[in-house]
Amino acid sequence: MKYPLLAAMLALSATFPSLADVLTIKKDAPKQYVVKKGDTLWDISGVYLQEPWQWPELWQMNPQINNPHLIYPGDALSLIYDEHGNPRLVINQGYKKLSPHGRIVQKGKNAIPTLPLELLRPYLIYEQALNADDIADKPYILGANVNTKMNTEGHIVYVKGELKLHESYAIYRKGEAYVDPQTNEVLANKAQLVAVGRVFRKGDIANGVPASVKIEQVKREIKAGDFLMPAIEGQLLPAYFNIHRPEQPVQGEIIASVSGLREFSTMDIVVLNLGSEQQIKEGHILDIERQSPTVFDGRNGPRYKEDSNSLEKLVTNANEFFGVEADADTTVWHMPKEQVGQLMVFKVYKNVSYALIVKNQHPIRVGDFAVIN
Repeated sequence: MKYPLLAAMLALSATFPSLADVLTIKKDAPKQYVVKKGDTLWDISGVYLQEPWQWPELWQMNPQINNPHLIYPGDALSLIYDEHGNPRLVINQGYKKLSPHGRIVQKGKNAIPTLPLELLRPYLIYEQALNADDIADKPYILGANVNTKMNTEGHIVYVKGELKLHESYAIYRKGEAYVDPQTNEVLANKAQLVAVGRVFRKGDIANGVPASVKIEQVKREIKAGDFLMPAIEGQLLPAYFNIHRPEQPVQGEIIASVSGLREFSTMDIVVLNLGSEQQIKEGHILDIERQSPTVFDGRNGPRYKEDSNSLEKLVTNANEFFGVEADADTTVWHMPKEQVGQLMVFKVYKNVSYALIVKNQHPIRVGDFAVIN
């Protein structure tokens, strides 16, 4: 055969899964790891795996415990290999941590979370992403019992809308719009928590009588027009969710950063133009890619588009708009995208989602792409 090596490689590629699906254990991975308070599943996965999103494969179907997803502080995890040579992480049932008091700790609500909840909590409690129609249907504040711009704890606000007596409500303010950069469509509006109050008198909308709410906590100034939602609505998130890749290709974009900074890094939170409409789920791991800059190769040699003169830029933009090829002396090179990091989605709305950057090789920016190819 003329190309025996090529034939062998093709045969192997047909027999074995792609390299991306192979579990790669780190060289310095410990044989045993005792879970500590403050650990997360992502932390532990990173101790063992080059690609932490492959955690479910390493920890798959653990038969030793009632709930195979939950791990607790004090659990000893042992790295073993099955009969096929595949690495597996299991609970070491024979491990006992010696304690001077020998106390037994009940395993209940203390399982370690997937991600550090202290980082996510502000974006669960203080921030929502709602579409304009949803906001328009909410009860809203008409005024207060005192004519002042700053309402504080103990003040009373009057609300147009149906509220349940003695129930606690969160008061939100409609914030900036999250806009799709490709279509200019408003995907959602940021809604920021400003206060919490409790209903002590029901209203009668038909007769022009508002509901009365006593303010119990204030985070910022309360204004007429701020809207109300039940206090826990949209603020619940499971501590554990399955880390996995989407099954279908995904093409999205980072459209905002909650920090408002120009560049951000690992453990920063970003907003994506992807939501449940695009089958995005909590726990999805996406690659972050950046478009490499366009290059003009002309009479003066190759140059980046940004370094070209105004006339060249104008002609190129016009050609791109009308679908015309570049002139004979200039070739436009559209470079590929390159991976610059990874993120994990932790909260999903209809058209947007919040995600935590879990890895980055370069500073991440608004406009970078969130993809699965």
